[in-house]
Order: sequence, then C-alpha cells, then structure tokens
Amino acid sequence: MNIRLLHPVLALGALAFALHTGAALAAEYTNVHLHIDVDKSADEVWKKVGGFCDIKDWLKLPCEITSGSGDLGTVRSLTVPRAGTKIEEVMVAKTEHSYTYTQPNTTILYHGTLEVVPQGKHKSRINYSLVWDQAPLSNDEAKTKDREQRTKNFTAALENMKKLAEGK
Repeated sequence: MNIRLLHPVLALGALAFALHTGAALAAEYTNVHLHIDVDKSADEVWKKVGGFCDIKDWLKLPCEITSGSGDLGTVRSLTVPRAGTKIEEVMVAKTEHSYTYTQPNTTILYHGTLEVVPQGKHKSRINYSLVWDQAPLSNDEAKTKDREQRTKNFTAALENMKKLAEGK
C-alpha cells in the first residue's frame, strides 16, 4: 500500500475518534523530522534496525511483540523503566524499508515513522518522523519541553541505529 494513501485514512480516523470521545477539535499538531546518513546500503541498515522490536537495541527500551507477526496490525509493548509504564504501539503502515506506528491509548494521537532511504549503492539515510497533538499539554513551556525531549531521545536513537548498522 502506498503510505501516502494512508494519510487521509488516518485523518478520518482521528476525526472519528474525536467525535466519538467528545474530544475538542482544536488539535494542535506538531512534528519532528530527523535523519542521519549511514555508510551501508538500505537493505543492510534495515536488517539491523528495521524489525518492529529492534527498538530495544536503539532506543534502549524493553520491547515485546504482544500480537501479530511483524506486518500491519502487529502490536508491540514498550516498557519505560524510569516512568514504570508500558506503552502499546500498533503498526499502521509498512513498506520494504519503513513502518509507521501509532499509540492507540494516548490523548495526543501520537504517530511515528522509521524509514531507510537508499542514497547510492552503499549509502543510505535513516529518517524518523513523529507527529502528535500537543494541545493536551498545559502551556507553551510544557510543549517546548516535550518537543525538546522527543528530539533528544530520537536523535540519540538515530545515532545508535547508525552505530548498529555500521557495526561500530
């Protein structure tokens, strides 16, 4: 499935969710787009970091597949030790070198996409994109702090992915 076709579906799903739950439609979506270049082919990089629970190696969070086989609809459970919480994530899109997931049990309609793009025969770029509704956060300071923390965490994740992929 073309991932671009999924965006309208996600938007309709968000609207249906908001109407169903009575949530205000005054969403305030924001995003973070990060990337890092890697001296390995996209196939080689994906083999090292592209499994749905490979997040345990590059984001350093315990991960367990709780249902599915790595295709659409697969659910992973992440444990955030410092917070003592579990996060459930569902794969909602997938290509040869990418997947998109959502956190269905959150008030911020959080989505993330991991993608590896060829940049020549032996080079690639890892892209990580996050999209979420920051409206539930209490004020601008909280929104800035949240965005900075997500950027810091996923910048470190990209650096870890590069090291894993390049064997360093």
